[in-house]
Amino acid sequence: MSGVEPAGSEKKKRRGFEARPGFHVVGHRLALDPNASALQALASHCGAARVAYNWAVRHVLASWSQRAAEETYGVPEAERVPWRSWSLPSLRKAFNDAKHTDPFLREWWAQNSKEAYNTGLANAAAAFDNYAKSRRGERKGARMGRPRFKPKRKSRPACKFTTGTIRLDDRRHIVLPRLGRIRLHEDVQPLVDAITEGGMRILSVTVRFERGRWFAVLQTEERHTITPATRPGTAVGIDLGVKTLLVTADSAGEVREVANPKHFDQALTQLRKASRTVSRRRGPDRRTGQAPSHRWEKANAVRNRVHHRVANLRENHLHQATARIPAEYGTVVVEDLNVKGMVRNRRLSRRISDAAFGELRRQLTYKTQRHGGRLIVADRWMPSSKTCSRCGVVIAKLPLGVRVFECDACGLVLDRDANAGHNLAALAAANRETGTGVAGDPGPTLVVPKPRGAKQKTRTARTRKGTGMRAAGATPCQGTETRDRRQDTRREQLALW
Repeated sequence: MSGVEPAGSEKKKRRGFEARPGFHVVGHRLALDPNASALQALASHCGAARVAYNWAVRHVLASWSQRAAEETYGVPEAERVPWRSWSLPSLRKAFNDAKHTDPFLREWWAQNSKEAYNTGLANAAAAFDNYAKSRRGERKGARMGRPRFKPKRKSRPACKFTTGTIRLDDRRHIVLPRLGRIRLHEDVQPLVDAITEGGMRILSVTVRFERGRWFAVLQTEERHTITPATRPGTAVGIDLGVKTLLVTADSAGEVREVANPKHFDQALTQLRKASRTVSRRRGPDRRTGQAPSHRWEKANAVRNRVHHRVANLRENHLHQATARIPAEYGTVVVEDLNVKGMVRNRRLSRRISDAAFGELRRQLTYKTQRHGGRLIVADRWMPSSKTCSRCGVVIAKLPLGVRVFECDACGLVLDRDANAGHNLAALAAANRETGTGVAGDPGPTLVVPKPRGAKQKTRTARTRKGTGMRAAGATPCQGTETRDRRQDTRREQLALW
């Protein structure tokens, strides 16, 4: 893109949907069991959304390419082709004109609902908005490139319905515009009862194909009901790990563990065998235009089923692990882990990704709010594993291979994960004045800064008393030895311990 941003792209910020007082927006993902005709209709609508998206991208980028060519010819700015706006109303108007004149669209556009085309146009408008914000530095994350076309094989089929006949027909069927009545895989009688009683209404439905099956994602407006935690006055600290997924230590001194089943490692042998079978088949090649063989497609489907099963097992285990904690404790303290930096370790990247620390943190956030508790996020540089939970002394080094914490000051010997959990739970007492912490009154997510004296750089380990040897994994000392330091939260830690 050359020159300045098109004037038509700047539009007034519209306020998003706001739920009624006493209500909040909740999503429900329902699995579908469509028959042959429903499968064909679902694929047709999602394909229409993809075509509309590609049309919008081509429509906008055509003016960019033409202006770039005219700039090389020396055409003045005032005489160049005008910018094409990528706002959703502008794309809708242009598409409605093109669907009657374009030979490709004119023959089949009436076979699908208007919501299918609106889905693709809305996604294209959002993609161009994100690209423009990224160029201006108004969007977080890495720089975005221009919106690209969605290929048929790699794009995820999806279509969103916001108008028309949308309802749960009974406990096992859903009705959507132009798609009709589709059978559900599970019983949704609780949702039907909530809609009948007036405590819920459906805002939109998105049908999409993922993990080998079709889903209908309902965005609903529900009455805000809070189920209070059973122990609202108790805080719990959660230490995440690879060998053990969760180690929780509450303010009452109770320590619990949630094992990491390592679903990907268990399926690794089966996945390697399926991948070798795929590699022996004739697959697609975008450079030469080679189409995949039927045997490659069958082998690739077998390999995908292995990935889908691993993803489903991981998701189910994470939901079970995170459902009990917010329902029992009124205050939950978690770590702010640098997962992006942790996966750079080539020896642990696969297991860290399999543990899904980011998804676990996301589930704890909204489930804590659901039960009226508060979530405290410890600072990323807090030495929770290297701090003694009894006296507050911070040791200089604690390699990952050392699984037991030993304090030279007070003689505490404790599992390193349990020790970190006690230190995290102590932050709840140190920040008790911030937020309500009362069940039924959800407080905001608190980000606790690092304690005084905590550094963002690993310090040199001190030598053991009476010997000239260093601790395991420590580096040679350079200059003056650094003494152990005490945390400001020592008084609260002693009270909780």
